[in-house]
Amino acid sequence: MMLTEYNTESFPDFSLYCGDSTSVMSQLNNQFDMIFADPPYFLSTGNGKVNINGKYIKFDKGEWDKVRSSDEKDRFNLSWLAACKDCLKDNGTIWVSGTYHNIFSVAGCMEILGYKILNLIVWHKPDPPHSLTDKRFDFSAEYIIWASKNKTANHYFNKELMTLMNNGEPMQDVWTMSAAEQWEKIYGKHPTQKPLQLLYRIIMASTLPRAAILDPFAGSCTTGIAANLTGRTFVGVDQSPEFLNIGIRRRQAISDIHIATDLFAKMAANPNEPTVLVNHARTDLYNKMIETGICYLRAGDSKGSLLVKPGFERIQYVLLHNGGVNCKLFKLKAKGRFQIWTKDSLEKYGFKPTHASYYVVLQFDNQNQIEMKRVPNLYENKYTYIAKIRPISEFLGYNTFSD
Repeated sequence: MMLTEYNTESFPDFSLYCGDSTSVMSQLNNQFDMIFADPPYFLSTGNGKVNINGKYIKFDKGEWDKVRSSDEKDRFNLSWLAACKDCLKDNGTIWVSGTYHNIFSVAGCMEILGYKILNLIVWHKPDPPHSLTDKRFDFSAEYIIWASKNKTANHYFNKELMTLMNNGEPMQDVWTMSAAEQWEKIYGKHPTQKPLQLLYRIIMASTLPRAAILDPFAGSCTTGIAANLTGRTFVGVDQSPEFLNIGIRRRQAISDIHIATDLFAKMAANPNEPTVLVNHARTDLYNKMIETGICYLRAGDSKGSLLVKPGFERIQYVLLHNGGVNCKLFKLKAKGRFQIWTKDSLEKYGFKPTHASYYVVLQFDNQNQIEMKRVPNLYENKYTYIAKIRPISEFLGYNTFSD
């Protein structure tokens, strides 16, 4: 049978196939740098609705998720994991999510097939629903196995970027992230949808730009959206046209640069990552700021008020540019701190401020310019000249849809 894409001809970086994942993967010629798989957890009992605090809530996700015996789970997991191994590059890696219902079977099948398990990530959800019974603790975690193709594979891991995103400390294997939020479900809902933030971290940790990523249980295509927003290509497989159609709507939406920019910012948000104050200055002022190690912004007059946006407390760097070009990055002398100076104080350093009486001042190490691994496009028409707070990984890593 000839393999036919599922209604995605207009997206060269986003291909979908509708059908059984093992069968489709056996016909793919692609060799993938990374696979993310969110297989069935085998939770659904077929009992329909469950009474929770007097309300009946549908708990049965469908036939694909029904409870199965241990032997049935093992046969299923061996089949699709073997197909994944055939699709994976020799230096590629695979991530598989689950709960105790399926993750032990997945781990056992990986051992049989010769994968090398690298980490067991604990995805801790700070806002989990309460347990349906008073005989158990609340379930607040899922587990993600990260594995290389074989025991000797030289896999890629961007430890430097992960450390940078974790406030300079090596990232550990417990990740605290909320489940998928409503802004991720406006084009349709999937019962086991993963958050974009989770896929963003996984992709950034284990791939380079333009990497090829496969998801054999694509659902509403969260993996694909994260892949495309970070400059990777995506192939997804799912047996449900309904869910794939959600994925197509999501992919169509990010063709709009404004929607893509907004989604990327939400996806990349990280409470532990240092931030950068990105500030435009006209040529003479730009040169003076670098000469003195002083960056300043208007703070209003004596009748005004100062609004400090979230993320300011994590500022550790300043990036100066001149209309979107001549970008230079420096480290602040003190993290998350600023001073309020009068125009008279700035004039003592040779500045000639004229637009306000008070200024926000950040002092930086002007003797040590930091080399950027990439310089994103900072030209945004009239918005080019507005100061912004951006994550440091945009400049010292590879993580934007505009690459």
